This record gives sequence, structure tokens and C-alpha cells, in this order.
Amino acid sequence: MTDNAASRQPTEVDTIAEEWVATLVTLSPELATYIGAEGKLDEYQDYSPAGRAQLHAAGREVLAKLDAATPVDDTDRVTIADMSAEIRLQLELADAGWEARDLNVLASPSQGIREIYDLMPTATEEDWSVIARKLTRVGDALEGYTETLREGIANQNTPAVRQVREVLAQVRTNAARDGFFAEFTGGADVSEGLRKELASAAEQAADAYGRFGDFLENELAPVARQEDAVGRELYGLLSRSFLGATIDLDETYEWGIQELARMVEEQTRIANEILPGATVEEAIAHLEKDESRKLHGRKALQEWMQKLSDTAVEELARTHFDIPEPVKALECMIAPTPGGAIYYTGPTDDFSRPGRMWWSIPEGVDSFDTWRETTTVYHEGVPGHHLQIGQAVYNRAELNSWRRLLAGTSGHAEGWALYAERLMEELGYLDDPADRLGMLDGQRMRAARVVLDIGVHLGKIHPATGEVWTSEDAFAFMRRNVNMNDGFVQFEVNRYLGWPGQAPSYKVGQRIWEQIRDEYKVREGAEFSNKVFHKKALDIGGVGLDTLKSALLG
Repeated sequence: MTDNAASRQPTEVDTIAEEWVATLVTLSPELATYIGAEGKLDEYQDYSPAGRAQLHAAGREVLAKLDAATPVDDTDRVTIADMSAEIRLQLELADAGWEARDLNVLASPSQGIREIYDLMPTATEEDWSVIARKLTRVGDALEGYTETLREGIANQNTPAVRQVREVLAQVRTNAARDGFFAEFTGGADVSEGLRKELASAAEQAADAYGRFGDFLENELAPVARQEDAVGRELYGLLSRSFLGATIDLDETYEWGIQELARMVEEQTRIANEILPGATVEEAIAHLEKDESRKLHGRKALQEWMQKLSDTAVEELARTHFDIPEPVKALECMIAPTPGGAIYYTGPTDDFSRPGRMWWSIPEGVDSFDTWRETTTVYHEGVPGHHLQIGQAVYNRAELNSWRRLLAGTSGHAEGWALYAERLMEELGYLDDPADRLGMLDGQRMRAARVVLDIGVHLGKIHPATGEVWTSEDAFAFMRRNVNMNDGFVQFEVNRYLGWPGQAPSYKVGQRIWEQIRDEYKVREGAEFSNKVFHKKALDIGGVGLDTLKSALLG
């Protein structure tokens, strides 16, 4: 790949950052797979207390080096500020005992140990040989994780029983002899000897999940916390980790209530455009009957996503964004496992594996509404996640590996993606009222999550009942604010209850992105250009939102 500018000379700070990436890749082979780096890809991170202690000790060493380093330019200052803040926060969370209770339905080691196979290369016999060896080590990874959770049990610091039971159901699926591991390895085009090795390794991995399920059911569930709320102190730490910013949680809760009301009012207006006099629910029912807005089958969905994405890339590259050539490649994929999540994975450092938009389709779902999902393609692709992350990966001329491949927060990434949705509306790509209603459906859900998440975990007063929030309130609240089936609502609320602070980071991140742009626009006056602002902001790479604000506004 050709650099996009004359390379900046590496500094002392860059060297520290590169060494930190190398350390992380060594301690977490999964991370090496994720970013496409060389490493011991057939091994796993040590999820035991000893392994985590080793990671924390390495972090403290890096902090000492950063504190002693002298920055030579703004790039160094951003690296020092953001890397130091991230490492210190992770150490604070460890001291608060978060790792010993880190079990949830979406993003904990229970899922990550399995999901890494979605990204592992499978093109050659050697690729499958690496996978076979890694599968035999699933048991070690889960045993280390179990040891950490047992430490939480000993200290009466456990996850909520709701999360334990939901994860147990996922684990039992992974443990099935005809489940993911058997299906994944069964399709390998390899020699007979390696095929047998893969089959044996797949059985070992399934058995390991079976043992982990027994631990969850027999040891952890009986002593797990009954309450879902984590309280203000821990929630504050988690909110900072997802945003890379410190916010006033009470003010944000009140803003969330107002933002949700604004979304409802805007949806109501659009519904009337679609069907005069209709409620939002009636307009949605009308659209769901429109066969011209439906796709049938996974192949039709994948082809539609790819065509819409390709069109957006081609047109936006000519008009509103500077998109480097390697970043223009974006693959739209159907995920190999069900579940319902839609997500993005970034390109490898050399772009040999392009950025990918994944759609995990639940069992039994075979039809899709284009009016709902048009904005999703922009969110996950261009100008959303793919442009943001791909441009950072490409910017090797200015940024060290940590800044390009690892830095950043959910608030920065997801906030940008929601910002991108609204931007596409501004640029005329959502002129169809149905597509705008689809965008608002998602924006309303994100606003509702701010209210629900902070409300439940901080024990705030429910805006409708006047009483303190309960978990039961959360399910009813989401059902009123999303047009999705009960299974989706159940999963989403379980996610919020088990992963505090993450769900609000989308809408709060969007708010902070918009605030930064507005302040930047005032400062630049008549010289302001959206195109220039976006390039300058994205060239910084992934950072916490406090760092982003300082870098752009000084």
C-alpha cells in the first residue's frame, strides 16, 4: 500500500505506542487476528487473574514511559493524552472489580472466545491448521475466564443472574456437537488428515463450552446478584470508558428525555407525509405491506446492501469526502451465526482483508424492509464506520499503529455513525420519507436507550411513572419506543442491563460530535467547510471524545 503523504518521522512517543501495540498483540493473540498483525494466532489471551495482572503491569510500565516522554508535536500530544487516559481508566475499572463480573449477553469473553473464528483466514491448508490448534485451546481460555469469575464469587462481586442465565443459553448452543464448531470446521476444503484433526478439535472446543456452561449453571448462577443496576460509581467509570469523555450523568438523563420527545415528534410528522393522518404505527404498518420495499432471502439482502454501499462510496468520494482508494473497498457479508446483530469489522493494516459490514440474521427471518435498513448501510459503511475506521488505518503517514488500529471508543465510533446518518439526510440521501422514518426509528431507539440505561443503573425517577426505575420498567419502555418484535426487545434490554454505559454512548457520542462541529463552525466562520472538517477530524484516528474536542478546538 502506498502512503498518502510523506511519512512523518517517528518520535519517542510513537516508539512507545508501537511497543505497546506489540505487547498487546503478544498478550492477546485475538487482537492480532482482529487487526491482521503477525502473532501467535493459534493461541488465546490468558483470561485468568494472573493473565490480567500481567496485562495491567504492562500498562503501568507504559504509563511511566508516557509520563516521562516529551512530545514534539500535536500528534504526540494527542497520543500521550489519549493512550494515558485509556490505560488509566482500564486500571481503575480493574481496581473496581469489573473484570471479575464481566459477563454479559453480547460482549464478554464468553462470546469473544468463539467469535474470533469469524475473522480468522480460511483460504489455505495452513490457515485451517492454525484454526485446528487454536480450537484445542478453547478450553484453556475458558478455564482462565472461569478462574476470574470464581475470584469474583469469592469476593461477592458477581454479574447479575439475568446475564448468567442468558449467557448460559448461548453457551449451551456452542456446546452442541452439531453446533458452530462442527459446522464451521465441517466445510473446510483440506486434506483428510487435517479434516480429522479439525473434527477432533471442534469436539474439544464444544466440550470446553459444555464445561463452562456447567460452571455457569451450578456455581455462578446460584450466587449471582439479583439486581441488575450497578450504581453511580461503577456506572461513571464505564460511561467514561465508552465515551472517552466525562459527562454530567444527571443532565444527560434529562437531555435524553427531551431528545426522545423530539424524535417522537419528528417521527409523527414523517408518518403524516407517508400516509396523511396516520400515526407512526399506522405508517409503519403501511410500509410493511409495500412489496416494492421488501427483499426476500439472504442473497437478495446481501446484493442490495452491496449495491447501495458501492453507490454511496462512488458518489460521496466525488463530492463530500476524500476517500483513499483502498478504503473504497467494502464487503457486505451475511454473518455465519444467527443472533440479529449488525456490525462492522475494520480492514487489516495492509488492506488485504477489507472492511466488512456483517448482518447476523436470526433463525426463521427471510424478509427484510429496505426502508428500515437504508440508513443502516450508511451507518456501518460510508460515511459511517467504514470511512471513519478505514481512513484511520490508511493514515500511516501521520499515525502510529496504536492510533490507527486500536485507539478509540464506542462514543467516538458509534457517535460518528449516528452523526453520519443525519449527515446523509442533510445531503439528500434520505429524501424518501420512508427512508427518513427508518432513520428516525433507529435514532428514537438510541435516545430511548440513554433514558433507560442511566435511569435503571442510577436509580433515577422514571419520566412516566414518577417512581424509581426497575428492570421491568425497562422492557415496557423499550416496547413503546421501538418497532421490533419481543425477542429483539428482550435481547436489547438484557444487553443494556449487562453492559452499562455502552448503549447511551451512541446518542451521547452523536451529541458530542455535533457540538464539536458546531463550535468548530463558529470558530471558522465563513471559511468553514464540512469536507475539510470531516477530513481533519477523521485524520486524527480513533480517540476519546474529550481528546477529539481538544485536538479540534484547542
